[in-house]
Amino acid sequence: MPKIIAVDRDGTEKTIDAENGLSLMLNLRDKGDLDIAAICGGMCSCATCHVYVDEAWRDKTGERSIDEFELVEFSAHYQENSRLSCQIEMTDELDGIKVTLAPEE
Repeated sequence: MPKIIAVDRDGTEKTIDAENGLSLMLNLRDKGDLDIAAICGGMCSCATCHVYVDEAWRDKTGERSIDEFELVEFSAHYQENSRLSCQIEMTDELDGIKVTLAPEE
C-alpha cells in the first residue's frame, strides 16, 4: 500500500495509507481527512483539488493535460509544480509522494 505525505494548509504533515487505482484527490479527501473540496468530483473542471507536488516527484506524476494546465495556470496561487490531484492516479511507483495543499481561492 503506497503512502502519501500531505501537508495541510495549516502546515500539518500527515502520512496517508493510499489505495492504488484511486486518484490522489480521493485518497487525500477520503483517507487523509484533508480539506479538499473536489467540487467537480474529479472531472478536471474546477481546480478545488489544487496541490503542489514536491519537486522530487514531479517527473513521476506525468505531464499535465492542456485542460489541467489551463485551470491551475489561472489560479491566484499557481506555481510551476501546481497540479490537480484528481488527475494523478495513485500507484506503487508514487509510494512516498509528498504534496502540499494549495491555499483556497
